[in-house]
Amino acid sequence: MVDAVARSCGAKTVVDVGSGQGYLAQALSFEYQLPVVAIDASSHHASVTNTRAERIKKHYAAKCVEKQQFTVPRTVTCHVLSSDTLATVTLDACQDDHGQHVTKTNNCTETSPQNGKPNHSVPHLVLAGLHACGDLSVNMLRVFASCEQVQALVSVGCCYNLLSEDCYTDTDTCPGFPISKAAKSSKLVLGKSIRDLACQSAERWRNLTKEMALQNFDIHAFRAAFQMVLEKYFPEVSKLSPSIGRQGKALRRQRLRKVVESCSATGKTDDLSYSNPKEQNMNTDGSLPTDPEGAVRCCSSIPFRGDTYSTSGVDESFISKVNLGSSDIHLDECYKFTLFKDFTTSAFGRLGCGFVEDLHLFEIWKSVQHFTEFIGPFWCLRAALGPLVETYILFDRLLFLQEQGSAVQASLFPLFDPAMSPRNMAVVAWKLTGDAL
Repeated sequence: MVDAVARSCGAKTVVDVGSGQGYLAQALSFEYQLPVVAIDASSHHASVTNTRAERIKKHYAAKCVEKQQFTVPRTVTCHVLSSDTLATVTLDACQDDHGQHVTKTNNCTETSPQNGKPNHSVPHLVLAGLHACGDLSVNMLRVFASCEQVQALVSVGCCYNLLSEDCYTDTDTCPGFPISKAAKSSKLVLGKSIRDLACQSAERWRNLTKEMALQNFDIHAFRAAFQMVLEKYFPEVSKLSPSIGRQGKALRRQRLRKVVESCSATGKTDDLSYSNPKEQNMNTDGSLPTDPEGAVRCCSSIPFRGDTYSTSGVDESFISKVNLGSSDIHLDECYKFTLFKDFTTSAFGRLGCGFVEDLHLFEIWKSVQHFTEFIGPFWCLRAALGPLVETYILFDRLLFLQEQGSAVQASLFPLFDPAMSPRNMAVVAWKLTGDAL
């Protein structure tokens, strides 16, 4: 797609915006022999891009019978916070280059001045963004509309939850949504929760197994319960709506590791086939295992005695004691609570929360546990509504381009299998000249 658009509009250079580790940039450089400038905020990503590009260059050189000059993407490190910055960085990187790219890393800031006059020494460009995050995709559209040298655009957006939004107050900011006159006239405010919906993928949920889906629902339950922990013990942190990262995969790895370690210790490798902790901990007569002092053990092999549960074996710097209530807790409830405790410990560490004396985790978990059965239907509804919100955001971008006049043509194209890449819709635009595309 990018190659066809670039060659059709006679562009000499492709600018990969939000290039990450350079996969798109390297494919365009080596497979299609296009000069590429790769812009990303991370200097680490630039280093990875440069190193891999040199290896790929050697690979292609070894395959060629005749000597052929291969160029690698030029990397530019810049934290782009506005369309002015993106325009300046793009034009500076491509000025007088005319396709002769070298490996180079430039550093800039968001205060880079915008070039006031068109620079005719810069050849025609194509802006390309594969899953450019949040406002970065929107800034690409603004640069395309305002910059004479940018002749075409191929943009696949991502992270709609990180979009800035116009709340219709008197500010001089340029929000990421809405950007079209048509959408602005509706005065519709989405808010972060609704923008989160646009990131949902019905296809991904549809392809999950039952076990994986239930595990994901558990993670959402743990996060909701953890918010109650924050509100009770760290109210100031709670008000900030903190992000604790994606802990679902980490918790699943921990669960598998505990099962493997337990089975290795007992020599029962066939225990790995058990589907739930109750089966794994059941005696041959169907009763629950107990230690010599009569303490019922949960799946993590930490004893419960009376009403307290010491987490010193996990992380004493975060949690001192947890009130468990009676010792006849059902094993399944014990298992879920243990996972919630692990989730809370990890989340406290990520947020840098300090020591808490007598933390009553079990009381909080018990108060929310009967609501967990509604999480599955709730998230199914969110996944169903997600495409509706995403379509509205994409139409806002398409309308913005169409509002630029008859000299601009713009379309939306599905490029990928949505099960592989949920953000699969590309905004493709080009400027009509004497030789229309």
